[in-house]
Amino acid sequence: MAHYLYLVRHGEQQDAEHGLPDGPLSGKGVRQAQAISERLSGVPFTRAFHSPLQRAAETAAIMTERMPSLESQPTTLLMDCIPSGPTPDMPAAFEPFFGSVTNEEIDAGQAQMEDAVAEFLTPAREDRHDLLITHNFVISWFVREVLGGDQWRWLGLNQANCGLTIIRVRSTKPPVLVNHNDLGHLPVELRTGMPSEQPY
Repeated sequence: MAHYLYLVRHGEQQDAEHGLPDGPLSGKGVRQAQAISERLSGVPFTRAFHSPLQRAAETAAIMTERMPSLESQPTTLLMDCIPSGPTPDMPAAFEPFFGSVTNEEIDAGQAQMEDAVAEFLTPAREDRHDLLITHNFVISWFVREVLGGDQWRWLGLNQANCGLTIIRVRSTKPPVLVNHNDLGHLPVELRTGMPSEQPY
């Protein structure tokens, strides 16, 4: 049986550039959420879950408005987090990222993602399509897990706001990354949240 995970990063947060930890969607964020909801409106979703942070909850509300039979449930397993800490094999270029990150944040993020993988990245007894609306680092960790990358490898795996990543979980074979950070539903002016512009 096929179990598909549709991982969507939340829409652009209003005033995110000012370092606010959370907040409502910007005007662009609303349009991004509308675009991804139109893209996925024909998928026969079984379940939907979202991070309880405001920017993710608002994205989920906009998306499920187009899918009246689907109700998204908040879960702390999809909260923004730091999935792992520095490791000896990690490239030195990533060391500055952890300058202000505490051991407590790393421990909490590791525990959260262990539980998230156990909850969502598992085979199903029937065909299932799950929508997960979450954050950049959470999606990066899922992608790293599917590819079997080193623990630090989530660093540098980036998702745009309302970019789409699809994973297929299989019962007798390893999971498959169907696509990563697909932006085909977003016009150029709505491609935000990446370290560099995404014009194509």
